[in-house]
Amino acid sequence: MKRRHFLKAGAAAAGTLLFEAFPYHAFAGTTKKYASDRVMLGNTGIEVSRLAMGTGTSGYGGSSNQSRKLGLKGLSNLLRTGYDNGVFFWESADQYGTHPHFKEALNGVDRDKVVLLTKTHARTADEMKADLDRYRKEMGTDHIEIVLLHALTDPDWNKNRRGAMDYLERAREDGIIKAHGVSCHSLGALQTAANEPWVQVDLARMNPAGVRMDAEVPVVLKVLQDMKAKGKGIIGMKILGAGHFRNKVDEALQYALAQDYMDCFTIGSENIDEFKDLTKRIPAASVRG
Repeated sequence: MKRRHFLKAGAAAAGTLLFEAFPYHAFAGTTKKYASDRVMLGNTGIEVSRLAMGTGTSGYGGSSNQSRKLGLKGLSNLLRTGYDNGVFFWESADQYGTHPHFKEALNGVDRDKVVLLTKTHARTADEMKADLDRYRKEMGTDHIEIVLLHALTDPDWNKNRRGAMDYLERAREDGIIKAHGVSCHSLGALQTAANEPWVQVDLARMNPAGVRMDAEVPVVLKVLQDMKAKGKGIIGMKILGAGHFRNKVDEALQYALAQDYMDCFTIGSENIDEFKDLTKRIPAASVRG
């Protein structure tokens, strides 16, 4: 089965059933890839680790599985374990409630060697200013590398959130952030992001079965390839289908690692053992044939 046929099959298949006939040879690389690989995020000039430490599994209402299960010390230890193993890209959002965990984790590590990403629901300049001021205080840092407009669904988001966008652009010029962009939860919003010059980074949902994605796999694939061609940094999310593929981790990882438009991806390990297992699986999956 050729890769393009597999992608088309993904649109019609349901859940993990698609993985039963996963064509390993179609996604096998010739060089091993590692969680700790340093990769450039689009044209942003920001170097990140291939794997980002996600902190928002089932994240809502100011908490997530990571913060609920591990607490302040536990999650900060998990983040520092990532740092010690070369995974220095940490991903959060206001609604996950994990900014204080970043602050705790930054104690004892070199701040300049960590890339922080968070997200906001701000719509206006005033809301964005308030968020950036609060986020930096919560994280204990004077700057944040990447800030995204979170979970966009309206195709006209670049019109009705222009105030927040303009403020983030000024914040980048002032050195408060290094790059801005979006995470999208609809095809229309994603297509707008592909065509919006303001977007430097996109956090995109992608997995081979199309679970919890903005549209069928071939449709999203085409949009993300267009983004990549325009120099936007692309971070994959929902790599494991929001947990649906925890029994098909190797297949999901192999698929993600083979996507040349995807600079890196985020996965939310919920304990140190999960993180270590993930970092062992990534190089094996990258060359699995």
